[in-house]
Amino acid sequence: MKSNLTPLGPKADKDTVRRSNLSLVLRAVRDEGEGEATRAGVAARVGLTRAAVSSLVEQLLETGFLTESGKTFSGQAGRPGTALKTARTGPAGLGVEVNIDYVSVCVVDLAGTGRVRLTEHLDNRGTPPAEVLARAARIAARTLDSAREQELYPVGVALALPGLVSGGAVRQAPNLGWNQVPAEELFAAALTAEHPGHQELPVRSENEANLAALAELWFGGLERIRSFLYLTGEIGVGGALVIDGELLRGAHGFAGEIGHVVVDPSGPQCRCGSRGCLEQYAGQAALLRAAGVDGSGGLGVAELEKRVRAGDERAVGAVAEAGRMLGRVLSGAVNLLDPDAVVLGGIYRNLMPWLAAPADEELTGRVVSGLWAPRGGRLRASSVAGDAARGAAALVMTDVLADPVAYARPAMA
Repeated sequence: MKSNLTPLGPKADKDTVRRSNLSLVLRAVRDEGEGEATRAGVAARVGLTRAAVSSLVEQLLETGFLTESGKTFSGQAGRPGTALKTARTGPAGLGVEVNIDYVSVCVVDLAGTGRVRLTEHLDNRGTPPAEVLARAARIAARTLDSAREQELYPVGVALALPGLVSGGAVRQAPNLGWNQVPAEELFAAALTAEHPGHQELPVRSENEANLAALAELWFGGLERIRSFLYLTGEIGVGGALVIDGELLRGAHGFAGEIGHVVVDPSGPQCRCGSRGCLEQYAGQAALLRAAGVDGSGGLGVAELEKRVRAGDERAVGAVAEAGRMLGRVLSGAVNLLDPDAVVLGGIYRNLMPWLAAPADEELTGRVVSGLWAPRGGRLRASSVAGDAARGAAALVMTDVLADPVAYARPAMA
């Protein structure tokens, strides 16, 4: 969750300046991660005086956002400094991923560390949306209880949802059969019913591939890469585009629906209403079918991975063909968007040893710049951090980091 740190100019009012500078200092300490942050180091990073930073740090210590260890060291000339860390208690974010065949809930702290995780494998197809979201709320309620046992207090919820998501609703999710579903409203009501008497949490929603891409950006192993195309393979195939560290949502919030790019207009019927979409060749159901693997019972992907590792010809061939189809569609996206890298997540991550070569071959032959080289590092597997539930929870925390004063609990103030 790296960010640009820029103090406000002198024309802003004092309260606004102080709140902004508290955010700067908190984010500077958070961005150190496992490193050692000191007042002097933070002052040098954010461009404020040592005295100003010391005052801001004291307020963040008093309100419970930072902790201070007894460790002292002198990395610079002058008096030794004490190490600062973001607190492991206090405000937290709750992320809820509702997918076709599972629900995953994650709580992260100020550092973005996943502290609680509950996942249940559920076939949500054909189930009324209100019932699916009530299931998710029940899992979320248990997660909230576990978080509070660790003295974490979630301040908001972000829903990671498949399909076209905007304005608090799922406009269309073909694999779930959802159309115009007010997901935020239904989930909020269900969570309140599960936790009567507790403070209602604000709920927001976003496409699950977008949130998985943000998790990859914030917590993954992309090093200096800030522009990339992210694909997540599940029962559906989702995509997201990050440019210069910012998510590109498109004019209506629907950018990234790469799973419904047409590979063959006379191909199989897709749930979206079109024919021959990428999903029909490289989605989970298509892969399992081509490999001759039974997809019922939720163990299909594990069985597919087992077979390709064992060298089963049909399974290896099915994965290779999916890789070729991915490469064809991705080549068009790379020609159009010119990302630094393409990152494959979801079921593709563990299949990369068999998927990458045929996908790379297609990309090499079709990317017009000639800059794509097989095994050149531009096609890569996602890290384990790239998951939508964690990205959703971390999205909540961006608000806390932007204005910690607004989220200081009365007991801390």
